[in-house]
Amino acid sequence: MTDPTGAGTAAATAPEPFSDDELAELALATTPHEPLGDDAVPLSVYLSALPGPLPDWYMPPALARGGGRWRGPVILAVIAAFLVIDAFGLCSTYGQLVVA
Repeated sequence: MTDPTGAGTAAATAPEPFSDDELAELALATTPHEPLGDDAVPLSVYLSALPGPLPDWYMPPALARGGGRWRGPVILAVIAAFLVIDAFGLCSTYGQLVVA
């Protein structure tokens, strides 16, 4: 019986990822002035083939967190407090209010 999803065939043909030790060994074995291989692909070509501005391995998409409604008012109160302190000509750089 065949697998209709094709998951079994993809897992069998997928290359195994490198470990951190293998990557470190490969990086240390190369020289910076060594010419590139014939199969090397420029990063700009690789990035242009991907859908979206950045690939997931470079910067994963931001996820919205479900938070309470208290964050907005607290942030606005802190900003308002600093504006009031500045409006009265005071300085709170080091945690104490002093005349600027």
